[in-house]
Amino acid sequence: MPSIQPLPDQDRVSTLEAFADTIVPGAKRHEGDRAVAGVVPGPGAVEAGALELLRTPATGLSDALDDFADALNAHARLYAAAQPDDSVPPFVALSYTERTHLVTVLTAPGHPERDIWVSLALFSNMAFDTGAHLHTAEAIAAGHPGLAALGFAPPSEDGQWRFSEFSYGRPLARLHPDTTPSGSLA
Repeated sequence: MPSIQPLPDQDRVSTLEAFADTIVPGAKRHEGDRAVAGVVPGPGAVEAGALELLRTPATGLSDALDDFADALNAHARLYAAAQPDDSVPPFVALSYTERTHLVTVLTAPGHPERDIWVSLALFSNMAFDTGAHLHTAEAIAAGHPGLAALGFAPPSEDGQWRFSEFSYGRPLARLHPDTTPSGSLA
């Protein structure tokens, strides 16, 4: 196995973006975008803030992101059938189909690094599906792409979520007579 050479920061960023885009693909951000493959229209994990979420210390992964990017590129060097394009990191140089296949191998049961790659994949999904790195009301107000795609309703003017219709079409229980207007029992 070739030694893992440290990559310049932008190379690591684009590598992690390419990984996140493999998990939840999105449209290219600009014509020369190589990290985002652009295999689907609309926003994906990168636009939804996957890197911002991964950089959050609460993930437990933030201190190792450079190492993960370097390891992903080492795997891509071994995987690539041809010499990858040297103008971008090896994982970014792979086609979307090749990226998907390599990620499938890395996340397969029995792969010794599976837990790392599954964790990165889960956080990529979380960034899109929940905007976990943002306050929900602020994410909705800013037009977070994943929450918008899911049709997540904005809060009321006071910042609280209330639903005028019951999800089952009827209340599940009668309100206790001692319930205050705030919803607490007196």
